[in-house]
Amino acid sequence: MRAAVVGIASLALLGLPPVTAGAASSTGATPDTLAHVGEAGQVIVVTAPSWRSTKGTLRTFERDGAGGWREVVRATPAWLGFGGLVLGAKRKQGTGTTPAGTYAITSAFGRLADPGTSMPYRQFDHNDSWTYDPHHPFTYNVFQTAAINWRSYGGYAEHLWAKGPQYRYVAVLDFNLPQGPVRTGSDGIRRTTKPPNTKMGGGIFLHVSKGKPTAGCISIPLDTMRGILAWLKPAKHPVIVIGPESDIRSM
Repeated sequence: MRAAVVGIASLALLGLPPVTAGAASSTGATPDTLAHVGEAGQVIVVTAPSWRSTKGTLRTFERDGAGGWREVVRATPAWLGFGGLVLGAKRKQGTGTTPAGTYAITSAFGRLADPGTSMPYRQFDHNDSWTYDPHHPFTYNVFQTAAINWRSYGGYAEHLWAKGPQYRYVAVLDFNLPQGPVRTGSDGIRRTTKPPNTKMGGGIFLHVSKGKPTAGCISIPLDTMRGILAWLKPAKHPVIVIGPESDIRSM
């Protein structure tokens, strides 16, 4: 019988495989081999066989308090973008690529109620969208709550409710997010004071899988996604590291 790890009981209750205390994976990249983990106390590692892969493997780790790392979620299948992987700095909107690199996990949202996460979480409704129209830079890559149809944005607004089961739970990755404060105007639209790069694309998330490649996100099974949200702690500065097995240690 596997021994449950102290501090991840919530994962065991959700059916995720606990790992013996102090154990580390015998294969693949671990946080101590990665270049840009820094002071993060929780790390999600997503590896793929090659830059062209649309499938990969996700594992999660947390610091064990003794200078090492404990594996929390063992190897789990993950879907990547239909265009494979590309260095984050070189990503272009509409290419269906998943940006390789190291990114903070900033917040979460979902179609379902808060699963008990410590991350800032919003249960969205029929009004909510995610906008990334390059012709509207101040709303680029921004969560929107205004009850409008966004018709002028063409295909550059994701109506979150319409995405169905894949957005039951979502973690937002800090890829090309606005760096300035985001404020809600009198018209209900949220705008930033410092737009991101409108050529790189937005809406890069970790979310629930629908069994096929994504448009650039990483997707995993529902139970694993719910368990990861319950596990994430802002105080531990969680990050996700994404890359092909050949290059991920430099990502």
